[in-house]
Amino acid sequence: MSANVTRHTDKFGTAPQISPSDLPDIAAMGFKTVINNRPDREGGPEQPSSAALAAAAAAAGLNYDYLPVISGQITEPQARKFAELLATRPGPVLAFCRSGARSQNLYRIANGQALPAVVSGSAAAAACHWSDSQDVLIVGGGSAGIGLAASLKKRQPNLQIAIIEPGEKHYYQPSWTLVGAGEFDVRDSVRDMADVIPAGVIWIRAAATGFDPDHRRVMLDNGSTVGYQNLIVAPGLKLNWQGVPGLEDTLGKHGVTSNYRVDLAPYTWELVRTMKSGKAIFTQPPMPIKCAGAPQKAMYLSCSEWEHQGVLKNIEVDFHNAGAVLFGVADFVPPLMEYVKRYNANLHFNSKLVAIDGPAKRAWFEEKNTHGDVVQIEKRFDFIHVVPPQTAPDFVKESPLANAEGWVDVNQLTLQHNRYPDIFSLGDASSSPNAKTAAAARKQIVVVAENLLALRSGRALPTTYDGYGSCPLTVEKGKIVLAEFGFGGKLLPTFPLDPTVPRTSAWVLKKNILPAVYWRLMLKGHEWFARPQGS
Repeated sequence: MSANVTRHTDKFGTAPQISPSDLPDIAAMGFKTVINNRPDREGGPEQPSSAALAAAAAAAGLNYDYLPVISGQITEPQARKFAELLATRPGPVLAFCRSGARSQNLYRIANGQALPAVVSGSAAAAACHWSDSQDVLIVGGGSAGIGLAASLKKRQPNLQIAIIEPGEKHYYQPSWTLVGAGEFDVRDSVRDMADVIPAGVIWIRAAATGFDPDHRRVMLDNGSTVGYQNLIVAPGLKLNWQGVPGLEDTLGKHGVTSNYRVDLAPYTWELVRTMKSGKAIFTQPPMPIKCAGAPQKAMYLSCSEWEHQGVLKNIEVDFHNAGAVLFGVADFVPPLMEYVKRYNANLHFNSKLVAIDGPAKRAWFEEKNTHGDVVQIEKRFDFIHVVPPQTAPDFVKESPLANAEGWVDVNQLTLQHNRYPDIFSLGDASSSPNAKTAAAARKQIVVVAENLLALRSGRALPTTYDGYGSCPLTVEKGKIVLAEFGFGGKLLPTFPLDPTVPRTSAWVLKKNILPAVYWRLMLKGHEWFARPQGS
């Protein structure tokens, strides 16, 4: 139990959900009062009731108070009541909720240190402000941001960390390729954001809108700012659906789909399983993009299903790639080409989707002809899987943190900002020239965590990123080419096997093992096999 308690002062601590059996240990740790901030039945039948906890607290000789607060909806009266309990109950006091975050936010509000983004109600918001800065402020509650927060908390539990994230849901995006092939339940790809924020980490439910690195402030969409000692920029990238005229208006209908959106991946499978003949087009925009192999993975899995149904011979398949090669790491091109031939797919390189008309089932592409001139061609389709152009988020592109291309300007080896040493960046928004995948973020978390803590203690940055990224290329249902590589296309296989060979074991890894690794290890601060090679 002691490992889960965060002591903020010698008079106050917080913890995630406790059970009646924990109360004797809490008393043995010296606490005199327990405050329960989690509403009964919030977590379902397995959550201990307040009555059961009160009885166990009394048996352990502890004072017990029940002050339930809905996640993200702290009110001014609740903050006042919490302050009253702190002032009148014997200490030290331990407050708890699902993760400990609500209790910590209540404590900060009661001490005049809260942010409007974590308080509901205009009166409470007007009364609250940040009177100090965070030790570490993380922009982005995706894979990189949540994983790093958990890693830092494991390494240094007393570190004061806040995450700026407006979204209510957290997604395991690598599974959407399988959702689009009927091999994964889309409901298993999502969790409530409140359930993945690490214990003891403050969740600022707002969107970042800008940076003032000279004064160590981040601006929010509610008009307030947050200070920091160290800043981590990990907001992901922007899927620019508006970048293709006509695309937004036709997504999810007229045979137009994309596995890059959680609500559209099931539609991909609906189209694939019902298609018996016609024209199928798959597109890939200019680099860089999130998971560079995903556009062709959609093609391979669709063709595998059509092959299984015996209808592939009736379907004309085109792959339009804005790039000049099938895959950026040359070692993997030969095995991929074997599947291109097997599925009789037509490859079109240097071919970029520039417009679409869903109701008319027409798409337009810009291509270079044999003379090097850019020409526009029109194609009819019955099915089209579109991957949108992708950029850094606007508030990053327009900030002093960006490089000329709009990404957060970092040293690719240390992931430290090139001009502001108190700032690091990881994940898709970073300028590091690695594959933008969750697997890359998993390795980057170790690099940033160790380098950040070294910086804070005045030591040299100890850990170097090798550019690791992984792209499990789903070439058919049941087999995957597990592409793992680093900077310069160097192969970095985890297992002592030829990585260019399609394997059933890699399919089992992606479909059955990696989701559990993500939810139970990566987002919890467990870093097995996560250290970059050579570090």
